[in-house]
Amino acid sequence: MAIDHKSAGGEDLIDDSLELSSSYQDSNCRVFKIIVIGDTSVGKTCLTYRFCGGSFLKNPEATIGVDFREKTLRLDGEVIKLQIWDTAGQERFRKSMVDHYYRSVHAVIFVYDVTSLATFQSLPEWIEECGRHSVGPLVPRVVVGNKCDLRDRREVPTSAAQCLADAHNMPLFEASAKDPAEEAHVEAIFLTLAYRLKSHKPLRLKQPAAEGDVRYLWKPRKQEAGTCQC
Repeated sequence: MAIDHKSAGGEDLIDDSLELSSSYQDSNCRVFKIIVIGDTSVGKTCLTYRFCGGSFLKNPEATIGVDFREKTLRLDGEVIKLQIWDTAGQERFRKSMVDHYYRSVHAVIFVYDVTSLATFQSLPEWIEECGRHSVGPLVPRVVVGNKCDLRDRREVPTSAAQCLADAHNMPLFEASAKDPAEEAHVEAIFLTLAYRLKSHKPLRLKQPAAEGDVRYLWKPRKQEAGTCQC
């Protein structure tokens, strides 16, 4: 699935016609490792599946250890690959893997469920865990409130989430992995990080090439107005 994106002048910003062979990807693209963390059942797997697969994953099973996906993008003429590590939220499933998935990480996505206050209140613990595993302050991070399509069940105000994000100098996104109308917001999460990572030169990770690739362009989403309710 490819989305046609053009600049204000009409030129293509992302070349959807580009065909990438495995050898081309291996030798020419930079690779970035992104980990997605948060409590169990906040929708981490569904978010990564929506971005990588372009659809909603119905009845996902609980992630045991790490679920790994890749996405190859062409941004401003450069090919990059995102390795997205979807981590288990339950301690008993992730304990043996925690050191491994924090190693050599380039970016972090913290996810909570907007319909569950408890998952939002757990975010400081996840942020602290990153620090304990030597994820440096210069590693890009974002906060994501998932399941925003369930408006009548919301427990976490956007203003409260924005306050927490601001306190940790992170962008806030609200999205729904389930609602197709929210797909652009899901794309914005990963592409915000992709563009930021692209401007730096971290170490490459040598991994097998992805079988397919889709290119997207992030367009900023307007922030919802609100007073801080920390």
